[in-house]
Amino acid sequence: MKRSPMKVMFKLSKLVLPLWKYMLLSVAAGIIGHLCITFMMIFGAYAILHAIGYAAPLSLTVLCICMVMFALIRAFLRYGEQACNHYIAFRLLALIRDHVFRKLRRLAPAKLDAKDSGDLVSMITSDIELLEVFYAHTISPVLIALLYTVIMTVFIGRQNLLLGLLALFIWIAIGAGIPLISALTDNGAGEGVRRTAALLSSVLLDNMSGLSEIIQFGAGQKRMRVMDDMTDELLLHQEKEKGRNGNNAALTGVFIYIADILMIAACLALYSNGTIQFTEALVVIIAMMFSYGPVNALAALGTGLQNTIASGNRVLDILEEEPLIKDVTGKKGIQLENVKVEHVTFGYDEQDILHDLSMSFDKEEIIGIVGKSGSGKSTLLKLLMRFYEVNLGKILISDRDINEINTSDLRKMEGYMKQESYLFHDTILNNLLIAKDDASLEEVEEACRKASVHDFIMTLEKGYDTVVDDSSVSSGEKQRLALARIFLHGGDFILLDEPASNLDSLNEGMILKSLKEEAKGKTLILVSHRASTMRIADKIYEMDKGVIS
Repeated sequence: MKRSPMKVMFKLSKLVLPLWKYMLLSVAAGIIGHLCITFMMIFGAYAILHAIGYAAPLSLTVLCICMVMFALIRAFLRYGEQACNHYIAFRLLALIRDHVFRKLRRLAPAKLDAKDSGDLVSMITSDIELLEVFYAHTISPVLIALLYTVIMTVFIGRQNLLLGLLALFIWIAIGAGIPLISALTDNGAGEGVRRTAALLSSVLLDNMSGLSEIIQFGAGQKRMRVMDDMTDELLLHQEKEKGRNGNNAALTGVFIYIADILMIAACLALYSNGTIQFTEALVVIIAMMFSYGPVNALAALGTGLQNTIASGNRVLDILEEEPLIKDVTGKKGIQLENVKVEHVTFGYDEQDILHDLSMSFDKEEIIGIVGKSGSGKSTLLKLLMRFYEVNLGKILISDRDINEINTSDLRKMEGYMKQESYLFHDTILNNLLIAKDDASLEEVEEACRKASVHDFIMTLEKGYDTVVDDSSVSSGEKQRLALARIFLHGGDFILLDEPASNLDSLNEGMILKSLKEEAKGKTLILVSHRASTMRIADKIYEMDKGVIS
């Protein structure tokens, strides 16, 4: 979703509200610190006037002591301002990452199936990291500049009203005018950098995942050209962005020099006609020359803020996206008695996969589902898990609509094994405990024995404490570990998608025996192309093009 920059900044700013005390401290420290710099120079001007014989409001000794104090206070407050800003920034980045991961969990799997993994990785890492610029270097500088401008306008206005108004005009022109010019001349470089970087991350992940295929088929040069082209595009966007940043910095510098000349000319004109005294003119000129810090920071924001806004827009896209499937809570608990699929029609992107499908599964029954690839077998299991909702018809569990069952109860009741399960980079034990985090080691070992994988684990040097990942074990071992998770989970409704596709006949026979025993008092659905797997089924459905053939 494309949002205006102001809307993005407003939505991001709302997240600061829980940390408003730290923001208040940061703004106060920033204002007082900038005033210390300005008045240190003003007191220096008074000291010079005192030295050459003009009247000064304080003695030379007091003026010098004040200047030293201002310098020390400025150093302390600068540290405090930055400490508060970065505490806010990094605390909020942690909270935003937490919100994003929670949102991704709610969006999965229906909404995430169609999203590019590289784009998500880029958003979670670099896009969120770029928000540090907004929280640490944008919000408080804006507030500091506003309040500092008001204070200094009053100070210069007390010397002379016209000079006060001229100073206000100059500060507004630098702090608001230059960022506005930057926004109006936006060449889309910031958005281009974020978009191209995300695409490049996606291509890089694809190449890493498919490295074996690239080597096997000699596609390295072709894939490298794709990355080179995307890198060139990224460099082009970055060059445009840096050129724009340089132009803005140059424009700011030129405007400040012109502003100084204007203020000096105005002070000389007013002094020459007797409107102000020499001391007042000198104080105003010195105050003006050392007052650009806060508004200069605002002018610089326009150069880096485009990237941050583009990143913020991408993060907000995830945070504000509504899940297709919402968790159900507050419903009465349920026990598995039977499962009915009644006249179900379902499809992805308006392409029907299942057509008016009806089936029923009873307790203590093993159901086999066979059919060609693409006939809708795996899709049916996802609907039974309520990863998606049916377009037409309904699914009933114990005669209750699946949409009226608490999501937590449904997940506890069902054990689902996909064709391709995933192993995290962690110990075997921790990978298994995902299925039941409070399981004892004895329970884990028993589940692994049922899955015919315990003996393999014990051959490893560290046994269950061996660190594995998705590519460090064979497909057959990974499949048996996935089955061990199902046995450990212990749900009453077990859904297995090709549970023995990577197993030899010996291991398949042992696992089928375990499944037969595990199915006592439960409902078990087996999806498989193997006729041997179907020999334990009490009933077999054959699917073809989304219907029972």
